Amino acid sequence: MRLADHIQLSFSNLWKSKLRTFLTTFGVTIGIGALVSLISFGRGMQKNVTESFKALELFNSITVLPGGFMSERERHDPDERRPTNPPSGQEQTILDEKAEEKIAALKGVDMIFPEIRIPALVKFNGKEEFRLIQVIPAKVAASKLVKFRAGKAYSSDDENSLIISASLLRQFNIRDAQPVPGKTIVISSIAFNFFALNPGDLTAALRGEKLPFALENYELTIAGVAENLAFGGPTPIQSDIFIPPGTARKMKRLPFSSIWDLFRAQEGRLGYSALNVRLSSPRYVEPVKKEISAMGFETFALADQFQDIQRGFLVLDMILLAVGMIAIVVASLGIINTMVMSILERYNEIGIMKAVGASDGDIKTIFFFESSAIGLLGGFFGLALGGVTSGVINRIVNYFLAKQGVPFINYFSFPFWVCAGAVVFSVAVSLVSGIYPAWRAARVDPVEALRHD
Repeated sequence: MRLADHIQLSFSNLWKSKLRTFLTTFGVTIGIGALVSLISFGRGMQKNVTESFKALELFNSITVLPGGFMSERERHDPDERRPTNPPSGQEQTILDEKAEEKIAALKGVDMIFPEIRIPALVKFNGKEEFRLIQVIPAKVAASKLVKFRAGKAYSSDDENSLIISASLLRQFNIRDAQPVPGKTIVISSIAFNFFALNPGDLTAALRGEKLPFALENYELTIAGVAENLAFGGPTPIQSDIFIPPGTARKMKRLPFSSIWDLFRAQEGRLGYSALNVRLSSPRYVEPVKKEISAMGFETFALADQFQDIQRGFLVLDMILLAVGMIAIVVASLGIINTMVMSILERYNEIGIMKAVGASDGDIKTIFFFESSAIGLLGGFFGLALGGVTSGVINRIVNYFLAKQGVPFINYFSFPFWVCAGAVVFSVAVSLVSGIYPAWRAARVDPVEALRHD
């Protein structure tokens, strides 16, 4: 028989049992649709994270941390301790302005700024919120790291303005960000006030009474409203308020943002908790890390962690695939049942075909074509069902997240290999499911079949 004859005969036989064929095909459609949706979700999440890393240039970022911190094992085992003294020829290992200048002079370093966060009260629109204000240069504020919903970045490091996030605006009961730029906001920082401390009050201060602290108020203009990050990933800027370095230097404030900063103090100096380094290209990551480590500092690069992230996505894909395969197994059982029932109904027909010269291979081919036809239809309809279901879920999730200020995200991705693979996989599963029915049909004895009532 020709290929066209096999195809025509297959669809003709399936059409004779329309309801059974429909239910079996629908089972395959559900299985393939579930599998497509789950795989596309895993691929979509991986694509979003990877593209976010690339868009924010996180692959060419390094975080520099102070050296000399010991792990628990190093504290209890002196033989495991690393040297905390600077290498010979180094004058200091404190992460301060001198270290910042040295690192900035390294080849490949495009931008560097310290991790400075100021605890403060933010007063706006009749409400008050506590926040850690992050200090970032104007060059960073105008980069790809910050996306604006309204307004723009401050133009210089000495400008008396700030950038506020859309999420913080909602805390102040403001939903529309457009009219906000240009308005004034009050920042209250905490500063030492030793002049208010009398010699006799020292004991009381140690007990937590009559503390030598005072609130300092500063009025700043809102330059822009920053878009919320789609992913709260490990970016060097994660705050609800950004101010320029020049403005931060004019503010009276505590030299630390948490008690842990005090443990970094060396020779009475605190230094920075971290330095954020941006490189001109990812190829400079390893050379710059080696040079920074030689200075006695610790380094952390997101490029080194991305392989772990990819392995995590691989595990996620395997879990989603296992869940989707449950529906495929159920659908394959439906195909086997349909084809076995077809054999029983067409017992005489099979006997006649074998009596007039049809071989076992011809009989197997007919049933393989019928099962593959079910898989082909189920694959196409399943792909369509998966696409529609994913689109509906994506819109529902984004609808609720939009109320929280999260920008639209496509959580599902349908690359060509997923679409083509779904149809091919559906046909392959149907062919495997048709092995037993085809083998059983080929073993029909024509004499018994012709006698069969």
